[in-house]
Amino acid sequence: MADYEKMWEELGMNMELHDRLCQVLPTAFGDVYLSQENRPEGMGFWDFVVSGIHGIRPAELIEAQKNGQKVFGTFCVYVPDEVVIAAKGIVTGLCGGSQFWVPGGEKVLPKGTCPLIKASVGARLDKTCPFFRIADMYVGETTCDGKKKAWEILGEDVPMHIMDIPQMKREKDIVKWAGEIEEFKKVVEDFTGNKITVENLNEAIKIINNKRKALGRVFNCRKAAKVPISGKDALLMMQIAFFDDPVRCAEMCNKLADELEKRIADGVSVCPEGTKRILVTGTPLAIPNWKLHHIIETSGAIVVCEEMCTGTRYFENMVEEDLPTLEAQYMALARRYMKTNCACFTPNTARFDDILRMVDEYKVDGVIDVNLKFCNLYDTEGFLLERTLKEKGIPVLGIETDYTDADAEQLKTRIGAFIEMLG
Repeated sequence: MADYEKMWEELGMNMELHDRLCQVLPTAFGDVYLSQENRPEGMGFWDFVVSGIHGIRPAELIEAQKNGQKVFGTFCVYVPDEVVIAAKGIVTGLCGGSQFWVPGGEKVLPKGTCPLIKASVGARLDKTCPFFRIADMYVGETTCDGKKKAWEILGEDVPMHIMDIPQMKREKDIVKWAGEIEEFKKVVEDFTGNKITVENLNEAIKIINNKRKALGRVFNCRKAAKVPISGKDALLMMQIAFFDDPVRCAEMCNKLADELEKRIADGVSVCPEGTKRILVTGTPLAIPNWKLHHIIETSGAIVVCEEMCTGTRYFENMVEEDLPTLEAQYMALARRYMKTNCACFTPNTARFDDILRMVDEYKVDGVIDVNLKFCNLYDTEGFLLERTLKEKGIPVLGIETDYTDADAEQLKTRIGAFIEMLG
């Protein structure tokens, strides 16, 4: 990634610290991903993206800025990308999945904060993530108390807009969320200088719907008896989807789905017949957090589905298209996004219903519920989820972890025993 050093310097990045990150990532990626056998050829695109993760896409974003476009950095699947795209803006996810950034976050946050938040803040404050340096505006949301206070720190030197997510899903809450979307639309218009109309918002809705459909095609292939793609590769695709251009993302996912569908027809599988099928649920696994999937898939099982924000929550459910007014479009967006079943809501039994449905659709043998340490929302909900699954006779293993490798051997032992218990 040396070709991008001048760009990083101009972004004001900490070059010495960033170089250390760049030295570690290729080895980690090679050990986890390139060691796999019988990978789909289509994964070459995502391998290429990771090889220049801090160079290729950031360079595209900077070029777009030179042409007058604004870049919005987001942290959560509730932020409606459609609104930004309608105003000719660009959405990018922001880094937060590595232990490398956690110490920087701990300089200003309590150690008892979840690693995702600490890593996000550390990536910004230590100046080691180009996406944080490039974004013209950050868009936060009120999904947890830790994030609420982190926004105050991150918003000190970059414009920050915070969307207030309702805590329940009654009709009046959906109406409230539609109001938040309308307010966000006005903020985006003022910031970009571009007017959002019924026509360009509808076009943006179709762009993101197409992206969701393409991601869904890949996940549908994972339902096959002969699994054509590893869980690690599907996870990588999802993680990159938060950063990539949505039209290109849809194109590459559809190409991958074409290949996977042919693999299924030809009886090609990445694992032996009888391999136990695992559904992973819980807190999101932001790039480059591949630890859990790697342990599962080197312990004799295969991950066939992720019910998490870096999984089905990101692409399931479409926004209604071709509506005649902005008000109708705000409500359509609100209804779609409020179907996302985050643990910030009460009650959240629809998430349990989703998992039970996916256990059946993906022919799952066991569920692993992963919680990032200090995430009280998912940790508390884990009790209710595990009780629900056990009542249905579905094997479940609850795990609490962070981004370090300190618990790797313990996790290998526990996950290995769980897979063996599945028979």
